[in-house]
Amino acid sequence: MKTMTKILASAFTAAAIFIGTNVKAQTTPANALRFGVGLETGIPTGNAHDGSNFELGGTARLQYGVNKNVALTLTSGYYNFFGKTYSQSVTTSTGTSTVSFKGRSLGMIPVKAGIKAFVSDGFYISGEAGAGFEVHPTVAGGTKDTKLILSPGLGYATKSWDVGARYENFSGQGNNYGLVGLRIAYGFGL
Repeated sequence: MKTMTKILASAFTAAAIFIGTNVKAQTTPANALRFGVGLETGIPTGNAHDGSNFELGGTARLQYGVNKNVALTLTSGYYNFFGKTYSQSVTTSTGTSTVSFKGRSLGMIPVKAGIKAFVSDGFYISGEAGAGFEVHPTVAGGTKDTKLILSPGLGYATKSWDVGARYENFSGQGNNYGLVGLRIAYGFGL
C-alpha cells in the first residue's frame, strides 16, 4: 500500500506541474472535437481486490463540445489488473519452506460513452457508461466476460492537460468489481 501511495502522490505532483505550466482554464467550444491520450492508474475494489492490488492502463478519448460547458465523450483503451503474489509456508519432514506464486492478471478493454459538465474554471463532473471486455480470464480455462461499466468522476482540464479521478464499477455474470482511478491525459483540438 505504501508503494501505491507513492505512485499516486507522484502522479498528483506531475499533474500539478503540467497544469501549472498551462493555466488557461478549459471550456469546450461548441461543435469542436478534441482528442486526448491518457495514462490510467487505479486501486481495485470489490472482488478485483482479492486478486490484484494495482491497475495500470492507457486510454484514448474523443470529446465533442455540445456548448461551452458540456461535452460528450467516447473513451476506449486497455486496463491491466496486475495479479497478486501469494506465499504459503509448507512444512515437511525436512523443514519448513515458503512457496510463492503469482496470480494471473486480468486484462480489460473498456468502451464508454459519457458526458463532461464544466462547472467552474476548468473543473468538471463527468459520467460514463459502456461495456468492458475481459481479454483473458483470471483462472486458466475460465470464461471471458463482458461487464457493464458505470463511472462517475470529477476533474480539472486546461487547454492541453486533463486530470480526472473516478470510481469505475464493472458488473455482470455474478462477479462485480471496480476501481478507484486517476487519469492524466494530454489533449489537442482536431
